[in-house]
Amino acid sequence: MRHLLNRVAATLPVMAVVAVLVFLLIHLSPGDPAALIAGDTASADDIARLHAALGLDRPLWSQFLLWAGRLAQGDLGTSIFTHVPVSRLLAQRVEPTLSIALLTMTLAVAASIPLGVLAAHMAGRWVDRLVMLFAVLAFSVPVFLVGYLLIYGFAITLGWLPVQGYVPLSKGVGPWLSHLILPCVNLSLVYTALLTRMTRATVLDVLHEDHIRTARAKGLGVVAVLGHALRCAAIPIVTTIGVGIAFLIGGVVVTETVFAIPGIGRLVIDSVQRHDYPVIQSVLLLSAGLYVLVNLLIDLSYRLFDPRIRA
Repeated sequence: MRHLLNRVAATLPVMAVVAVLVFLLIHLSPGDPAALIAGDTASADDIARLHAALGLDRPLWSQFLLWAGRLAQGDLGTSIFTHVPVSRLLAQRVEPTLSIALLTMTLAVAASIPLGVLAAHMAGRWVDRLVMLFAVLAFSVPVFLVGYLLIYGFAITLGWLPVQGYVPLSKGVGPWLSHLILPCVNLSLVYTALLTRMTRATVLDVLHEDHIRTARAKGLGVVAVLGHALRCAAIPIVTTIGVGIAFLIGGVVVTETVFAIPGIGRLVIDSVQRHDYPVIQSVLLLSAGLYVLVNLLIDLSYRLFDPRIRA
C-alpha cells in the first residue's frame, strides 16, 4: 500500500507540469478565437468586447488560475463556440473513441504476442523473416494511407463493410462491430508491429539463458518452455504496451478523421481549427492523465511478474 501511495503521489507533480504546459501551449499559439467568432466584418471594438466577455483580456496568469481553480472543482469549462459544457461534449463523443481504443488494443495484443513468440522460436527461419517483414511494413506505412487502402479494398471494391461512420453499441453488436472493423484493423497495425518486435526480441533473449537450457534438458515441452520464457520477458512487453498508448492517442485522431467517426479525435480537430481553448485544454489534459494512469498501472503490475520487486 505504501508503494502504491508513493507512486500515486509522484504523478501529481507530473500532472501539474502538464497542466501548465498545456495551458501555455494553447494560449501562446497563433490565432484569436474572438476574431473567429466575430467574423471578418467585425470591428476592433467588437473583438475587444468579445475578449472581455470570454475573459481573454485578463493577464495570462489570471486566466490560468481561474482555469486551474475550476479544474480542481471538476469543472472542465464551457466551449467558446457551442456554449455547451466540455464535460457534456466529451460524454457525447467518448463511446466511439473508447470503442476504437479498446478493440484496437485487444486486436493488437492478441495478434502480436503469439507472432512475437513464434518469431523468437523460429529465429533465423523463413517464418521469422516473414513476421519481421510484416512488422517493418506495418510500422512504416502511414496510418492514413492504410486507412484509405482498406476503405477502397473492403468497403468500395468488395462492399463487405461500411465506408465510414459509427453505429452505437445500443443499436446492436453487428452494426457496431461492422463499423469498427476497418478503423480498428487500420490503427492496430502500428501497435501490433511495435509489440511484435519487442516480444520477439525479449523472448529471444530469454531463450538463450541458462535456465531455459536446463528446462529443455529436463525434457520440458516446447509450449511449456515458450510459456516460461514469455513470463520471464513480461516486463519489457508490458512496458511496450504502455508506451503503445501514446500511439493510440495520436492514431485515434487520424483514424477518426479518415473514417468520419464522431469521436473525441474529430472533436479535437474541430476545436483546434476554431481555437476553442476550453475543449482543447481539457482533451489534452485528460489524454495526458490517461497516459500517466496507464503507466502507473503498468509500473504497479511489475510486482506481479518479478518477485524481486515485491521484495
